[in-house]
Amino acid sequence: MVVAGELKKVGVMTYNVLGPGALEYLPCQYGTSRLTFRGPKRRLCDPYVAFLGGIQTYGRFIEKPFPLRVEHQTGVTSVNLGQPNAGLDVFASDAPVAAIARQARVSVLEVLGAANMGNRFYKVHPRRNDRFLGAAPQLKRLYPEVDFAVFNFTGHMLRHLHTLDPERFCVVRDTLQKVWVQRMRRLRKQLGGRVVLLWMARDPMPKDWTGGVGEGPAFVTRPMVDALRESVSAIVEAPASAQAKAQGTVGMVFNELEKAAALVMPGPQAHQEAAEALRPVLDDLM
Repeated sequence: MVVAGELKKVGVMTYNVLGPGALEYLPCQYGTSRLTFRGPKRRLCDPYVAFLGGIQTYGRFIEKPFPLRVEHQTGVTSVNLGQPNAGLDVFASDAPVAAIARQARVSVLEVLGAANMGNRFYKVHPRRNDRFLGAAPQLKRLYPEVDFAVFNFTGHMLRHLHTLDPERFCVVRDTLQKVWVQRMRRLRKQLGGRVVLLWMARDPMPKDWTGGVGEGPAFVTRPMVDALRESVSAIVEAPASAQAKAQGTVGMVFNELEKAAALVMPGPQAHQEAAEALRPVLDDLM
């Protein structure tokens, strides 16, 4: 297991070493949900804040992800419902998760990208939303030269389409952005109660989408989030500070095979900043 920043020299090579294996995420389940969540498992009969989101809420490679830091700061139990491969569909289609959120004092919903969700152009796996299941006839007509059978992941497929023809890709992007707003509104109704949206990304919320397919919450812009403002209790923006970016993988826990993945994930400093940004909002709502 690697704790970045702690080095052990062996011969002429340098390794990050703390022991065998990777971080223990204490997997658990709640009720009849088919999803597996990060533990430790919490008692749902106690007052709690529910955290829904993707790999950042889950806290991959992080010993104390921001939901746990919020729990330590507020004294209110945090139920981490983050899913490493989540798009909006995984939560919209899981009734037990929605029920957990409805019973929470507050639900914090991480702003997820618009790439990993089913739409009129393609289907995704119902639980692992990053998995591409197939192209619809509309997408095949738009890109007749593409063999969609070679793609297993939505990100790979979308990057290829964008590179092949950015002009045609605008049709796909516009559809994803419209569907994202619609699905967010539907999910908001399912969650009920008080809902806080959290923008936790490397960069601030953009006015227009100009980045790559895999950057930030893909295709999500400030006008899209603003369209939800009246239906949520608060929107918290916590882009990584320059200091957090400079930390790199310091304090993250991973093995050598996970190093490449860890390099693109937010570190402990970014999680601390997200917790600090959430705390005053949650104090007011609870």
